[in-house]
Amino acid sequence: MRIVIALGGNALLRRGEPLTAENQRLNVRIACEQIAKIYPNNELVIAHGNGPQVGLLALQGAAYKDVPTYPLDVLGAESVGMIGYMIQQELGNLVPFEVPFATLLSQVEVDINDPAFKNPTKPIGPVYTKEEAERLAKEKNWSIAQDGDKYRRVVPSPLPKRIFEIKPVKWLLEKGSIVICAGGGGIPTYYDEQHNLRGVEAVIDKDLCSALLAENLDADLFIIATDVSATFVDWGKPTQKAIALAPPDEIEKMGFAAGSMGPKVQAAVNFARNTGKDDVIGSLSDIVDIVKGKAGTRITNKVKEISYYS
Repeated sequence: MRIVIALGGNALLRRGEPLTAENQRLNVRIACEQIAKIYPNNELVIAHGNGPQVGLLALQGAAYKDVPTYPLDVLGAESVGMIGYMIQQELGNLVPFEVPFATLLSQVEVDINDPAFKNPTKPIGPVYTKEEAERLAKEKNWSIAQDGDKYRRVVPSPLPKRIFEIKPVKWLLEKGSIVICAGGGGIPTYYDEQHNLRGVEAVIDKDLCSALLAENLDADLFIIATDVSATFVDWGKPTQKAIALAPPDEIEKMGFAAGSMGPKVQAAVNFARNTGKDDVIGSLSDIVDIVKGKAGTRITNKVKEISYYS
């Protein structure tokens, strides 16, 4: 079975943790211990977020005043190399020695006229108090937004239109490689008036890009791995319920928050609707049961109405 796994940011860094290499490696190791359990008899493609890492690189770059700060697309490429290296090494220590790995930089086409460029919404970097965030916004000309009880820098998040490096991913899978690609939603690019490909300052939503990746690869299953066991209604209330099965049209109507579960549900809906196959939103720690169909919220065309875990 060909499986595309979209690793949530929590798989690399837990909320509020210092952005140290040691912390990230430890979290990657924990994630890889789960992924290794489903390697036997499956083809694996791993995508991941990079918001905290890109934000940190931007801060580090801004601290060196002698040259202009590198643009976000370049910082995204840097972060993808670092994270891919960690996943390759940690997962490589858990699967048979002869299993090949590859991390690919994935350029992803966006529309330069996407309305997202006028309305930055994608949080990147560490969390700040309101006072810190307002000071940094003034100093660095950032856009900021509330994220839970804290504040973060926000940048444009245009929709992914096309992943350019799909063919190499397919070639590597045919040769038995585990592939890490479309990291951080891919590197946002567009064609200029001379039809030359250029990078652009943005961060594409990782889940929406991963859904496009899974669709392009004709994946049998698409897993959005997060830090909760399922998609819930009435989250945080006494009446909260975990969704077990849902048809794409019905779960799309439920209106999940744009800053949390919304993009994950939309990505899952896109894949299920466009391919007719299943995808699951669930906890990385449940990945074996997710593959067996026993855990997570499964978005599927095989049911007509939403059902819940009892």
